[in-house]
This record gives sequence, structure tokens and C-alpha cells, in this order.
Amino acid sequence: MSTTFETRYASSPKAVKQYDTQQLRDEFLINDLMQNGKIKWVYTHYDRYMAGGAVPTSDLKLETIDPLKADYFLERRELGIINVGGNGSITVDGETFVVNHKDALYIGMGAKDVVFKSDDASNPAKFYMNSAPAHKAYPTKKTSLDEANKIELGSLETANHRTVSQMIIGGIVTTCQLQMGMTELKTGSVWNTMPAHVHDRRMEIYFYLDVPENQAVCHFMGQPQETRHIWMHNHQAVISPPWSIHSGSGTSNYTFIWGMAGENLDYNDMDVAKITDLK
Repeated sequence: MSTTFETRYASSPKAVKQYDTQQLRDEFLINDLMQNGKIKWVYTHYDRYMAGGAVPTSDLKLETIDPLKADYFLERRELGIINVGGNGSITVDGETFVVNHKDALYIGMGAKDVVFKSDDASNPAKFYMNSAPAHKAYPTKKTSLDEANKIELGSLETANHRTVSQMIIGGIVTTCQLQMGMTELKTGSVWNTMPAHVHDRRMEIYFYLDVPENQAVCHFMGQPQETRHIWMHNHQAVISPPWSIHSGSGTSNYTFIWGMAGENLDYNDMDVAKITDLK
């Protein structure tokens, strides 16, 4: 089969306090999304959010999976895609969109025929995908990295100088609840999303990329006064529940894709935890 999936159930903060390292990784780490010639999905019970990867060494068609109980994948869903591999394209109901490295594409509810292609099978596109339930059909739209809304945050002095590129977000792309973007750490900076925060009205998934070989990112999660960590490598993702902080520090600079969905579309809706209060 070219499409596979697994399900992740929601965990309470009380339960997570008792998890050892392997349990944390089993529940929250996603380490095998990018498989040549396949589409792989992880269906979570956090806001019914899905994270996936499509690596077309030949044409790959978006197919529904059993948990959706739908005739086609986007019957009641919307989809966001960012290419983290070689150049490629995505055809949506007969219209082809060039989606090259670090380009994003939003596909609205109701699209029936979605096909992923690579320009070069020896250097295939690697389409990282997020999907959330939708209530209305909005137009398909591509956003390049240059077209994103960019926010400069942090500083070299605090080792968190970074550029946030909002790519699938209100003002650029109209969605039901899905939001996606990319954060790039500057050379010499390693901390992302400090000060840490939670947003109880939204869940989130991080996907780490541009992590050099033999380097790693330590991703921090948990309630602000009960934190845990997961060591991560290139092209791995991590689920962040609504009650959890989501922050990280790398052994070099890196990039990550954030995607989220939930109660509202206010990007700044967050409850910040003071750095000195973290435990």
C-alpha cells in the first residue's frame, strides 16, 4: 500500500507525569513520516489533527483512510503542505501548482483529486502535511517563503534570534482553523519559542528540519511546572497537547515547521510562562 496511518490518543498531564523516556517518545514523537514512494499519516485525537508525509518517487494520490469515514480525504477536511525536499508539484482537481523547496500550499475542503509529483525521483519532493476538520470550502492557494508574513524575534544575546514565516494564516490564506508556518533560527542561536507558552484553545505539532547530521534538538514539553524533554533529529515531528509548552534548544541552529488548530485563529492567543517559573 502507498498510504499508511497510525492513531495517537490524547494523554492527560496527570498521566504524562508518570511516563518514562520511551513512553514519552511513543506517545508524542513521530519519526517516520518521510518514506520514499509512500504517504504516511498520524491521526491524533488532539482536535482530530493529522500530520503526514508524502514522498513521490512516482506519482502519489491522496487517498482517504479508515478513521475519516469519508468517501475522499478532503470531504470534511482542509490540508496544509510545505515541501521540505526537492522540487515538485501538486495537482488539485486538474490544476497544477509548482511547490518547490519551502513553498507552502493550502487545499480547501471538497477537493477530490490530489496528486503529488517530484521533478526528479532521485531527489524527490518531501511534502510535510497537516490536516484539520473543516466546515467550509476555501480556495486552494500557494504561498512561497518570500510571500510569507515575516516576524523577527529574539536576539543573539539570548541565543534565540529567529525569523517566523507565517505561511498559512489569516491575512495570507483563508482557512477554517488550520495554521502553518516556518521558524528559522539564525546562526549562533539555538532556542526556539522562548519564553515558552501554552495555548489551551489550540494544539500544535512541530516538525524539525535543517538539523545537521550528527546534531540534535532537545524539545521541551509538559506543563510549565512539570516539564519533560524529547531528543529529536532531522525530519522528526512532535505532538504538543494544548496543556503543554513547546520549546526547544539545538546543538546547532535549525528550522522547524509549526502547525496548529483548535478553538480560534488568533495566533497571539497564548499564556506565556516566565522563564524563571519553568520547572
